Amino acid sequence: MRTTPLRMIAWEVTRRCNLSCLHCRASAHDEPYQGELSTEEAIRFLEDVASFSRPVVILTGGEPLLREDIDEIARHGTQLGIRMVMATNGTLLSSGRARDLKEAGIQRMSISLDGSKAETHDGFRGVAGAFEGALKGIRSAKEVGLPFQINTTVTQRNLKELPDILDLAVRLGAVAHHIFLLVPTGRGRGLLQEGISAQDYERVLHWFYDQRRVVPLQLKATCAPHYYRILRQRAKKEGRIVSPRQDGLDATTRGCLGGISFCFVSHLGQVQPCGYLELSCGDLRKLPLSEIWAISKVFQQLRDPQLLKGKCGQCEYRRVCGGCRARAYEMTGDYLAEEPLCTYRPARSVHGKS
Repeated sequence: MRTTPLRMIAWEVTRRCNLSCLHCRASAHDEPYQGELSTEEAIRFLEDVASFSRPVVILTGGEPLLREDIDEIARHGTQLGIRMVMATNGTLLSSGRARDLKEAGIQRMSISLDGSKAETHDGFRGVAGAFEGALKGIRSAKEVGLPFQINTTVTQRNLKELPDILDLAVRLGAVAHHIFLLVPTGRGRGLLQEGISAQDYERVLHWFYDQRRVVPLQLKATCAPHYYRILRQRAKKEGRIVSPRQDGLDATTRGCLGGISFCFVSHLGQVQPCGYLELSCGDLRKLPLSEIWAISKVFQQLRDPQLLKGKCGQCEYRRVCGGCRARAYEMTGDYLAEEPLCTYRPARSVHGKS
C-alpha cells in the first residue's frame, strides 16, 4: 500500500457564494446549503488532520467569509500547528475582517483576479462591481499586513490579458501569482468552448516560465502539470539542472498532486483527490481523513505512475508531470487516461520502468 505525506488540503468550508462565476467548479449560489459540516465536526476534522500531518489547509468555498464560524475554525487550526490560509473573492473583505482573520492565524489570502480590468473580471464573476470589490479586499489585506496572492483562471477570454494581470499583481503588492488552467467542471462546463487549445496551453506555460526572472514575486502554475516538464526542458536547454536554489519549490513538487500530497474536502465532508476531480474517496462522517488518506483505492492508484495510460504512461516526465487527472476524467471518463491537452510526444517509452 502506497502512503505518502499529506501536505495540502483544500477545504470547501461552505458552498454558498455571493458571486456567480462562469467557471465555478461548484456551481455555487448565494443561498444556504444543507448538510454542511458543523462547527463541532470541523473542529474534529482539524484535530484528526493534526494527528497525522501538518499540511497547509486552504479554507475555500464558495466564499469562506460567508461562514459565521470561520474565525473560530482558523484559530483552532492555528492552535493545532496547522498553517491556515484562505481563498476568497475579496469582495467581503474589509480592514476589520482582514485584521480578525490575521489574529485568528490566517497566514495568507488568495484573491482571484480573472482580468486586468472590470469588464473582463466582472464578466467572469457574473456580478457587476466584483473587480472593484476584489481591489477593495486587497487594499484591506495590505492595510493590516496580511500577505496576499493573486489567482487567475485562464481561458480564451482573458488569455491576452495575462501580462496585464501579472503586471497588476506586481503593482498591487502581491507576494505571488498563481495561474489555473481551466478544468471544465461544474458551471465551467459551459466554458468548454472557451478553454485554450493545447498549443496555447504550451505557449502560456513557456511565457510563465520566462516571467520568473522578470517579476519580483513567486509564480505557480496550477492544474497545469505540463509546467514541470517545461521547467526541466528549459533548464536543460540553459545547461543547468533544476534545483531548489534556482527554482524554489518548483524543484521539489510535481504537476498533478491529487491523492499524492493533496486532497479536497467538500462542504458535506466528502474527500476527493481535488476539487475538479469529483470522485468520492471517503466520507468524513464515516471515517477520519487519516484512514481515508491511507486506504482509498483511488488515492492508491493515483500514487502509482505506472498505471497512467496512453502517452502519459509512456512519458519520461510522468513522475514530475502526471497530466491533469481531473481534465482526463472530465473529457474521457477515465482518471488514469492521458492528458487531453498536451502536445508533447514522449521521446522514449518508459512503460514498466521505474
